[in-house]
Amino acid sequence: MNLRERDATLRELMDDPDCDRARLARTLRRFGTINRLISGWGSVYRRHVRPALQGRGRPARVLDLGCGGGDVLVRLAALATRDGLAAEWVGADPDPRALPVAQRRSRPGVTFVAADSGALLAAGERFDLVLSNHVLHHLDDAELARFAADSLALSRGAVLHADIERGALAYALYGIGITPFAPGTFLRTDGLRSIRRSYRAVELAAALPGWRVSRPAPFRLLARSTGHA
Repeated sequence: MNLRERDATLRELMDDPDCDRARLARTLRRFGTINRLISGWGSVYRRHVRPALQGRGRPARVLDLGCGGGDVLVRLAALATRDGLAAEWVGADPDPRALPVAQRRSRPGVTFVAADSGALLAAGERFDLVLSNHVLHHLDDAELARFAADSLALSRGAVLHADIERGALAYALYGIGITPFAPGTFLRTDGLRSIRRSYRAVELAAALPGWRVSRPAPFRLLARSTGHA
């Protein structure tokens, strides 16, 4: 397997509008476990999300773009509640198939909508923090530029986009580690394709000029806007 270059020609099975709905729903539900194990959002919350919510004198508004099944947003909301931080949490995904899974995770202060960044901008929505998880590697160059610009326009504050970092070790470990979680889902095939589609740090920094790209956890990248607080 050649992982030296990003393979943007690969298509993930769950992105097929005709894919098996039951398998898709199981995949989105099981992301809750996978993201908790490997996504690194615990450290991102401590270093970036929590400071963005503090000292406002009012509840912050937080948007998760491309929220999928909603597990990352719900986890961040729970962490903020534990820390005594009030916020309004909104998850948005343009794929209406994700909405029923996400809505089953709804809790007070957390809502989910079927919408993309353009629709939210057109509706006049603005947030104090905008974030995403595992969205960037799905996008081509033009889509990435538009997504980044929209996320900046939607935010009055920080913008955080987290994703996988491509590499042979990440590919090998994921291929082994996902085995007990994969049956009945797209997790194995799509996860491995996601790694092949993903960026390395230097590539993502070149694709998003003006953003800071860091590694918050092993095999993870975080693109953070330098133009916001």
